[in-house]
Amino acid sequence: MNATVAGILQIVLVLAALALVHRPLGDYIAAQFTSGKDLAVERWIYRLCAVDPRSSQRWTSYARSLLTFSVLSVVLLYVMQRLQSWLPFSVGMPPVEPDQAWNTAISFVTNTNWQSYSGEAAMSYFTQAAGLAVQNFVSAAVGIVVAIVLIRGIAARSAQGLGNFWVDLTRTVVRILLPLSLVFAVVLMLGGVIQNLQEPLVVTTLDGGTQTIPGGLVASQEVIKELGTNGGGYFNANSAHPFENPAAWTNLVEIFLILLIPTALPRTFGRMVGSLRQGYAVIAAMGTLFVLSLSAVILSELANNGSAIAAAGAAMEGKEVRFGIIPSSFFAVATTLTSTGAVDSFHSSYSALGGGVLVMNMLLGEIAPGGVGSGLYGMLIIAILAVFIAGLMVGRTPEYMGKKIGATQMKLVSLYILVVPFVVLVGTGIALAIPATWDSILNAGPHGLTEVLYAFTSAGNNNGSAFAGLSANTPFFNVALGLAMAIGRFVPIVVILALAGSLAGQKPAPETVGTLPTHRPQFVSVMVGVSLIVTLLTFLPALALGPLAEGLSS
Repeated sequence: MNATVAGILQIVLVLAALALVHRPLGDYIAAQFTSGKDLAVERWIYRLCAVDPRSSQRWTSYARSLLTFSVLSVVLLYVMQRLQSWLPFSVGMPPVEPDQAWNTAISFVTNTNWQSYSGEAAMSYFTQAAGLAVQNFVSAAVGIVVAIVLIRGIAARSAQGLGNFWVDLTRTVVRILLPLSLVFAVVLMLGGVIQNLQEPLVVTTLDGGTQTIPGGLVASQEVIKELGTNGGGYFNANSAHPFENPAAWTNLVEIFLILLIPTALPRTFGRMVGSLRQGYAVIAAMGTLFVLSLSAVILSELANNGSAIAAAGAAMEGKEVRFGIIPSSFFAVATTLTSTGAVDSFHSSYSALGGGVLVMNMLLGEIAPGGVGSGLYGMLIIAILAVFIAGLMVGRTPEYMGKKIGATQMKLVSLYILVVPFVVLVGTGIALAIPATWDSILNAGPHGLTEVLYAFTSAGNNNGSAFAGLSANTPFFNVALGLAMAIGRFVPIVVILALAGSLAGQKPAPETVGTLPTHRPQFVSVMVGVSLIVTLLTFLPALALGPLAEGLSS
């Protein structure tokens, strides 16, 4: 069996597994947010935190709770990094520098997991497990609960509260993320991912030199970094490191974990709004964009453009021999379309057009299927925009699932869409205009522009993957990218909560013969078209100066 056929079969296997669990997992998630019962451990947490689990919050109170929790998380994680040399299991690690500690704290709290450091050389075991891994759980939970609030706003039949942030957060962690993480952490350990508190071991190599073999609680962090679409890595080589991703089959398990919850949430949406067809329409739009992106990257990487690649027989620079071109491309597309940011190959080594598609994946807003929660609410924004545009075309007041889309809703949708372009384009422009940052850019010309564009795209979209080639561990990039992550995460979240509140306050309009069906294939095609057109109109000039210019010149 040749490598191409084997790679395609691996893709089919993962997609089949996702299809198999789509229904039961989606229904299970919906049940957790509609149940009136609390688990014993949850009741203990509510008493400890003085939370009334039966209280419901308006969107403003929900937003305040979420932002307060996130700010406190940033402060705690920052302090932990600055004091890690005095904390348990420090394994000799010094305190993290202030600008890097800020960048890392905001990175993990925003579900970005951008890393301007080498994990095994900068973070203690305690910081990794008690700081970074914990944020992998709660930041993923924050994304999920925001999507649930938007679903409640759409499904509401009368003005009411949108739920309780503390209850939703607790249920997400206790009932969804922890059980799945426990099961798959065992799977990864069986596959060879390490899980220990062993001190770094210095060994003598065959040529007489020395090498440090690190240890750590890797499996427990690896599983939630993929399951929660967090990204990052325990080690600098990320999921290309054999201690994080030992074999071809564990590589497939990690891709499966990345896509698991984002592909199940459309089913949750359909179940909670009482129309499974609406969920099928959302997952169909996501799947169409995913297949288009995956096909483009694979074809670009198999094209063997360039004399060096043709001589080698394959575009294997920056890719693991254990995995090969197609599985590596599969992982790259999954991670850039889901705000995960983990990598098992290095995107700077991809062909110019292949790397451009990976940038485009993030610029789409990572909606196919997107991050945990963020992908669903991003696609629902596209659905609302598509309904509005279709309504203008036929001269009818647009409605989505019985809720009228008026001036207030469209202002919020527009604000949501404009946040990331502002962060990405302004940030990239400032970085390229400051001479002091030029030494951080490895390559000149279009490729160098792509390095910076990719960095701000990754930060602003809370992806966290790195293009490589950019030395981002500088005060400017640590501070600027940290600000991009914060704005790119929390401004859209507040907008989504406000949109949910405005929709919840409406009485649903009855369906008539003039109501636009939003569950049929033609509406799915409109959603796909709107997402592509909006992204291209916004970012085509930047892409033309970077990856497109490089690709056309090769």
